[in-house]
Formats: sequence, C-alpha cells, structure tokens
Amino acid sequence: MKAILLPLACLAAVVASAAPAPATPVRLKELGRFGGWRENALVGYGIVTGLPGTGDSARSGVTRQALQSALSRLGATVAPDQIQSRNVAAVIVTATLPPTVTQGDRIDVTVASIGDARSLAGGTLLMTPLLGPDQRPYALAQGSVAVGGYRFDADQNVRQKNLPTAGIVSGGATVEANVEAEIGGGAGPITFVLRSPDYTTASKVAAGVNAAFGLPIARMRSAGVVEITLARSGLDANVAMARIENVAVEPDHEARIVLNERSGTVVVGGGVTIAPVTIAQGDLKVSVSVDRDAAFPQIYGGYVPGARGLVITNTRLDVAEDRDAVLSSPGTTVGDLIQGLSRAKVKTREMIAILQAMKAAGALNAEIVVQ
Repeated sequence: MKAILLPLACLAAVVASAAPAPATPVRLKELGRFGGWRENALVGYGIVTGLPGTGDSARSGVTRQALQSALSRLGATVAPDQIQSRNVAAVIVTATLPPTVTQGDRIDVTVASIGDARSLAGGTLLMTPLLGPDQRPYALAQGSVAVGGYRFDADQNVRQKNLPTAGIVSGGATVEANVEAEIGGGAGPITFVLRSPDYTTASKVAAGVNAAFGLPIARMRSAGVVEITLARSGLDANVAMARIENVAVEPDHEARIVLNERSGTVVVGGGVTIAPVTIAQGDLKVSVSVDRDAAFPQIYGGYVPGARGLVITNTRLDVAEDRDAVLSSPGTTVGDLIQGLSRAKVKTREMIAILQAMKAAGALNAEIVVQ
C-alpha cells in the first residue's frame, strides 16, 4: 500500500492509497456480532453536591425538592423553601450496561446538569439508582465527578473552557443484578449479524464457518445475517460460538471516498480506479486516457502460428498547468490523481471539487461520502 500525504503547507491533509492492498483475513468478531449480543442503556436522576457556588440557583424547584428528598432519607427534615444553597445541582446520570455483567462489576457513568448550574467541577454525585427500560434498577452510581473544562465568573467577566456542565465518574456505578445476553433459543439456530451488510462477505462468512466445522451448519439468510445451527456441530453452544467468532475470512470492500469539506480531508480506499476523462479547472487541465495494444507470443523472433493474442491496457494520467507541467503515470487510480494534483500545487478543497465533478460525470468508480 502506498500512502500519499500532501505537504504541510496545504490547508488540510489528503490521505490516499495508490494501489490496492492484499486482502487480509479478518476474524468474525471484528466483522459483526451474534444476534442478541447488545448493550443496554441505563438512566437515573440524582444530585451533585460540594460545588463551589456554581450549582443550581434558588429558582430551580426540582433541585430543592431532590435535596429535600435526599435529606429526608437520611433522617433530616427540611422544608424546600429553606434550601437556598448554590452548592448543589440536579443531574441526569446515564450509563451503558455491557451485554454480560456480574453483580459487583463496575461501569463508567456520565453526569449532565439539567438545571442552571454553571459548572459541576469539584462536585460529588450522591447515590443514584440507574434504571433500565423495564424500570428495574440495575446499578447504583456514586462518586466524584471529573469535568474536562472550567468556568470562572468575576465582575461580569467569564472565562470558560469546553463544557463544564457535564462530566464522568470513572467506574462510578456498581452493577446490582446479573445480566446475560440471550443469543440462542435452545436448539434453534442463532444468527451472526454483519456490521456492514454485504452479500459477498455474508457468503464468505457462511463458507468459512462450514469449513471450520466440516459441516453445513451455516447459511446466508440475507446480506447482513448468517444463520447458524449449533446443534449440528455436536459441541457445547459456548464452545461452538467461541470457535465461530475466531473464524477468519477475507471481507469484500466497497470502493469508497470520504470527503470532509470542513477540514478539507480526503480518504480514499486502495485501488479506486478512474475512467478516461478530461478535467479543466481554471488554468489546470487533467487528462486520463487509455491505450490498448495487442501482443502475440513469439519464438526466436517469429510469431507462433495459431497462438491467441493478449490485449495490454496502458493508462496515462496527465496534469498540466499554464506552466506546461506534465505528469505521467502507468496506472490511473485516485491515488495517482491526487499525487499529480499535489505536485501541480492544487489546493485540497479544489481536489474535493474535482473528485465530486468526476463522480457526477461517471468517471469515478467509487461511492463518495461527504461529511
């Protein structure tokens, strides 16, 4: 693989691959997941205390009510109108529960203010139950909030970095209930779901699983789903799935170009080809041409009677400016084009416009994704 990087003098970077990389086998666990293997969202409502006067104001009735409820559980009786502290903030706490966890495991939580607090820096989250979609508590969160920013006010002057009204509590939640992902349905088949659906890749996955077990236990059900019957393998389901996720196949890749117009970045997959085309932009002219020659086998200077000829394709890429600068290349890929344009001092954003125009003209054999 040949990578091309424009000089630092350009406003942005362009990364391209001038030649297709050899296919590399990839394990199935990197290509997708078993059906039913999924994470679960948790959410809770709590309060952060210990803030240096940057919490919610007295206008926040929700904060006063939450603090009164927390104090009452601890045996203190306080009326809501008696709470005037700005050292407390009402927050929403979120977390992601892994597909399989055991009681006592710890997970990270995210804390975000829902009131008019100016900053959560220096605060401590009080014990907050985290509920699942079934309204059952699966974890308890508590701990110091780490905020990647700050906000300081003085005499109507404000200095702020990032967003100090949100933070994380690393390992701040303790799992209170065992969770086990439901993958198989007893003796029924399970499914393997591809992260990027593709018929060619799905057929390779089914063939790879069958070859690994020596039995036809897998079949392609759609472009993104492969159905596997574990009962035919004669192995324990967990052992069979461990073997399946380590089966290596060569996934098929779609020719794709990703353009980011904000940063001027172009990322090109290897071997993206260009059809014969001529492009003119200002004083710049890009020309792609294809020549085909016939060749016949020879022995001692003479042609072999009855031998079939071969057609040899030679592709030429020319980039010319008003200075008559010309670049020739034996092969024509997007990598060759970008290299030629960079030598001609073409700006990155102009390259993006050229690629989009080539796609519209039908000369670029790749999907363009604009971010």
